[in-house]
Amino acid sequence: MASMKLGTKPEAFQRDGHTWQCTTELPSDVTIEIGEMSFHLHKFPLLSRSGLLAKQIGELPSGDGSVHVLQLCGLPGGAKAFELIAKFCYGVKIEITAVNIVVVRCAAEYLQMNEDIGEGNLIKHTEAFLNEIFGNWADTMEALETCEEVLQYAEELHIVRRCINSLAMKAFADSQLYNQTVSGYNDDKEIDSKIPRNGISSATNVQKLGDRWWYEDVSYLGLAFYKRFIQAVESVGMRPEKITGSLVAYAKRYIPLVKRRFKNANSAKAGNTVLTPSEADQRALLEEIVELLPCQKGVVQTKFLGRLLRAAMLLQASPSCRESLEKRLGAQLDLASLDDLQIPNLGCSVETLYDIDCFQRILDYFLSTEQISSLAYSPSTVEENQLAESSESLTAITMVSNLVDAYLADVAPDVNLKFPKFQSLGAAVPDYARPLSDGMYRAIDIYLKAHPWLTDLEREQICRLMNCQKLSLEACIHAAQNERLPLRVIVQVLFFEQLRLRTSISGWFYVSDNLENLQAPLSLSKHDGPHQVGAGCMDDMKERVMELEKDCQGMKQEFQKWVKKKRRWSFFGKWKSQKCRNL
Repeated sequence: MASMKLGTKPEAFQRDGHTWQCTTELPSDVTIEIGEMSFHLHKFPLLSRSGLLAKQIGELPSGDGSVHVLQLCGLPGGAKAFELIAKFCYGVKIEITAVNIVVVRCAAEYLQMNEDIGEGNLIKHTEAFLNEIFGNWADTMEALETCEEVLQYAEELHIVRRCINSLAMKAFADSQLYNQTVSGYNDDKEIDSKIPRNGISSATNVQKLGDRWWYEDVSYLGLAFYKRFIQAVESVGMRPEKITGSLVAYAKRYIPLVKRRFKNANSAKAGNTVLTPSEADQRALLEEIVELLPCQKGVVQTKFLGRLLRAAMLLQASPSCRESLEKRLGAQLDLASLDDLQIPNLGCSVETLYDIDCFQRILDYFLSTEQISSLAYSPSTVEENQLAESSESLTAITMVSNLVDAYLADVAPDVNLKFPKFQSLGAAVPDYARPLSDGMYRAIDIYLKAHPWLTDLEREQICRLMNCQKLSLEACIHAAQNERLPLRVIVQVLFFEQLRLRTSISGWFYVSDNLENLQAPLSLSKHDGPHQVGAGCMDDMKERVMELEKDCQGMKQEFQKWVKKKRRWSFFGKWKSQKCRNL
């Protein structure tokens, strides 16, 4: 840590309780009272350095021989600062460091210790040392933290702004330029606490963090200073990814709810102790962090946004804060995973386990902002860039459709999930966004199993959410044997699968005919070599056709068995009801 030594004389003060006494042989002729402390001093050393004390002492009556008393109630830094001031006035040796420079500088300004009063005065020395402090990251951090004690005076002297700007420029520059390391934690592993904060250490102790080297130190700043620091690094051109990384580290330190596993709320760092703030402070902090997050898509991970949203609901953050998080999630919903969107239901009337309405709002925002209008144009009427945007848009909405299907399957077992909500959420994504309907079929099957009381009309309505023509072979086989599905849906599944089978068989025969026509003239000149190849292709196609016919025949047999079973149960039900009426 940098330091500045002033004065040459040995110690000339002695403390006795709340009294400081000058040990010179001359009797004291003025007493300075600061709070409970009293300094018994002499007028001349003070008059030669402080314009304020010279003015106040000059107003005192003279010639009566009594000891005059002056009170300095508003002195920045109080008695500790004045102790150094008094020693400087007497020429006693003192040491100025990054810990006390701000307080001493503000006290010197308050006491008007400028060059007009005396050459080489304290303001000149402290300003020169401040410029030296600003050249070192750790010393600047120390100076900025001490500004809290004398915030009003530090703001008036622009010390806070100068500290923050200095830190922002160093954080923006290449970390290797300043050879900085961070004492504290690296990926939740404690670095050697003996590494000094100024970043100078032996090679065995240096543990560099790349472009994240400044995250740990700035996370110990108060919210007001940290917010100004983030705004400063943003103004100098810091990449949004780095700003986001710092915000994530800051949020995890003070808001336990955004951490996956919060092991120790009172983690310590080299003499500093970080306590978990109250819920009100956490709520205010979360709202500020949400405002500071960069707006670019993909810069903030959806996992972190989901955690922030959960914390916002638990901490009862403002509606605008929650709405902002929902819109951010909606803007990059195609980058999200299912875990990111499992928001617990914390409403007044809790029905479902997860907040379905919240997911619906996120999905609606994505669909409202997704630019898919270019898909309506034919390729001949649009430019290449429009086609590229259309392709990207289709990919994004396809990923979202898979996410919606997975979410529906996850919430479907909840018996409190009402039919209208399930239907509304499933119908929100257009049919063209689903290349396959297997995911939707799975969600429907789970929902029908968990809600056996649905009426036949509701079952048919919910089955309309899937496209039977887009089911895979495995899904078709399962659907043909699924007793929970309406009979009409099963018939549609079998019909479309048979139609698909016939189309496939026709295609194979068409290809085989063309191959035979092409191979015939070639076989005359190639001594039956190509003919043998064509015969091999025909054998493969015949085997494939036979396999498809077997699959189709098996599906028909399963369906006939199921229909017969249904009819027997239906006949038994009618016979039983008729018997009851006869009785």
